[in-house]
Amino acid sequence: MNATTPALRAEGLVKHFPVNRGLLGRTRAVVRAVDGVSLTLQAGQTLAVVGESGCGKSTLARMLLRLIEPDQGRIHLGETELTGLPPERLRRQRGRIQMVFQDPYGSLNPRMTAGDILDEPLRLHTRLSPAERPARVAQLLGRVGLPADAARRWPHEFSGGQRQRLAIARALAADPEVIVCDEPVSALDVSIQAQILNLLADLQRDFGLAYLFISHDLSVVRQVADSIAVMYLGQIVETGPATQVFESPAHPYTRALLRAVPLPDPTRRGPRAILSGDVPSPISPPSGCRFHTRCPHADETCRDTAPVLQDTGGVSLACWHAARIAESDAAPAQAPAHSISGSSTRAQAAAEALARLQAAFR
Repeated sequence: MNATTPALRAEGLVKHFPVNRGLLGRTRAVVRAVDGVSLTLQAGQTLAVVGESGCGKSTLARMLLRLIEPDQGRIHLGETELTGLPPERLRRQRGRIQMVFQDPYGSLNPRMTAGDILDEPLRLHTRLSPAERPARVAQLLGRVGLPADAARRWPHEFSGGQRQRLAIARALAADPEVIVCDEPVSALDVSIQAQILNLLADLQRDFGLAYLFISHDLSVVRQVADSIAVMYLGQIVETGPATQVFESPAHPYTRALLRAVPLPDPTRRGPRAILSGDVPSPISPPSGCRFHTRCPHADETCRDTAPVLQDTGGVSLACWHAARIAESDAAPAQAPAHSISGSSTRAQAAAEALARLQAAFR
């Protein structure tokens, strides 16, 4: 792969799920799970995809691996286009992109030992002989912090954190270039989360891995991400370098997410912004900007015309009034009660607490 070629690139991905089929099998409606998503993941970096539950993050992840076929769009893994590849050629590419699922127990075959689980990708995606594979299995277990004799144990005999280590070892077995991490620590205790995040960081440094990291925990994202894509109702509304998005979020939805991060110190109280209304149904999303039903800055333009992602100086943004909102923040006398500094403070405080916990487990 060329040094300037992104590790993973998606263009205009769309996935609609038919629902409410009638007696004659006619589709009466569709769930617009992902609606025109484009993103770029650079080699050796971490792109975090964040958003509320149901916004399409996991559907996007599965499309990138072609576990779900996109209705429209293109997926490039390095210089290889995955969309349209026949099954046999696609199978040869699967070792280059692997996935770590949210539920480690549900993603592990209960009828296979840990050794068998790790042997399978070695058999499918490497040229190791049967005699060489046991040593590689032991090496993988050691690399993720599990003893070599764990190869004889069954998934139910591991703790939650150990199962996730085993799932990471399975993803690593195929020697991938990209690993898609779908909420990899959300089902774990906070102390175990820190250990798994440290492990992922070590593996990225040692093997040059690129991560697509899906999460709704912004304190975790702040620790791991090089860049961020914010999703709302199947579309990306803001994307850019992690530092810039956290320090100067421009989209009203990104600001609301950051202000929702709980502060780990009860003596510190930052401003909160509670969004009005409920998340609209993806079966019938609002016209125009999909966030306009909950946005305090919405007007007729937002209700009538959908904004497109535009580069605003390092950050791409889909908002008609980003410039006006930024100007109001720059004018202290006219600034709203919920200033942008509160968003950064809350996210930074939570990230600092997690960083201290990670350092304790180094």
